[in-house]
Amino acid sequence: MPDTIQSRENERIKHACALRDSAARRRAEGLFFAEGLRLCTDLAQSLCPVEVYYTQRFLQAHPEAAQLPGRHAFVSEAVAEKLSDTRSPQGLFCIFPRRAQTFSDLGRGGRYLCMEHVQDPANVGALLRSAAAFGFDGAVLCGACADPFAPKAARASMGALARMALIFADETKQAIDAFHLYGITVIAAALEHSAPLEAADTAFPGGVAVLVGNEGNGLAPQTVASADMAVRIPMANGVESLNAAVAGSVLLWHFRGVQQ
Repeated sequence: MPDTIQSRENERIKHACALRDSAARRRAEGLFFAEGLRLCTDLAQSLCPVEVYYTQRFLQAHPEAAQLPGRHAFVSEAVAEKLSDTRSPQGLFCIFPRRAQTFSDLGRGGRYLCMEHVQDPANVGALLRSAAAFGFDGAVLCGACADPFAPKAARASMGALARMALIFADETKQAIDAFHLYGITVIAAALEHSAPLEAADTAFPGGVAVLVGNEGNGLAPQTVASADMAVRIPMANGVESLNAAVAGSVLLWHFRGVQQ
C-alpha cells in the first residue's frame, strides 16, 4: 500500500519541489520532475520513475498509474497544489533520472540538433519534440540554453527527453569540433551569406548536425563561420524572421532522418 503524504512540509515533497524549481539541483542529483498523465506515461516508456505521487481522485480516474515503476505515495489535494507547476493540476507527479550523455556517445552517420543560447524553455522543448519526430539521434545544448529538464521545457518536448541523447557544452565550438571529429557535416541557420534551404543537399552519409541560434540574435558569427555551410528559409517579402522553434523545425524536417 502506498504511503500517504498530507503535509506540504514533508521532506519528500520539498525535495520534489526543489527538483522542479532548480536546474542546479537537477544537474547535481541527475533527476528531474515531471507532471501530468501524458508526459509521465510517455517518459516511463523509456525511463524508470524513482518517485510517483498521485491524489486519490487521480488514481480513481486513471488506475493504470498504479502500474508505474518506482516508489508510490498518495498526496492530499493541498500537497498536489504545492507540487504543481500548472494552474489546474491533474494530480500525477513523477521524479525521473536524467538522461544525459557526452560527445563520446556521438555516432558517425547520426543526425543531431545543436542549439546555441536558445533561452525560452518552450522553444527548447518544442525543438526537441521536432527532432525526435524527424528521426534525429540526439541534441547538443550549448552555452546559455534553457534547461530541457525544466517543467515547461519537459512539457513542450512531449517525452522526447526519454527518446533522445542529450549532450551539454559550455561553448558551441566544442560541439562543432566534436561533430567534425566524427565526420558529421555541420549546417548553420543564418540569414546572411547563406544558401536557400531548398538548394541544400540532404544526403550526408557521415551524418549531419543542424545548428539553431538564440531567439533574438541567431547564431554567433564565429559559429556560422565554423559550420560547413549556412542555409536560410525563404520567406515572403516584409517578413523578417520566424520563431526559433518554428524555424528550427523546418530545418529539421528538411534534413530529417525519417523518410516519409
